[in-house]
Amino acid sequence: MGKPTSIKTSEEVRDRLRVLAEERGTTITELLKELAARELTAAEREQQAAEAARELGVDYTEQLRQAGQDAWARIRAHQGGAAA
Repeated sequence: MGKPTSIKTSEEVRDRLRVLAEERGTTITELLKELAARELTAAEREQQAAEAARELGVDYTEQLRQAGQDAWARIRAHQGGAAA
């Protein structure tokens, strides 16, 4: 484990994190660690997309990248999420 640090947040968020951690039998630190490990960065998503295209025998061009982003934006819009 790295050097401990602090994160500033509202009491409401802290309290919710505490409840979620308690329900899972863990700590807020471990809960945040799990969340951070589960989410991919933009660079990691790009790498996975390029690897998937390669496995399919497709060149990962800018056009393919944009088509993929557009497709996911439409999916999020239909799920009621932000279409960013």
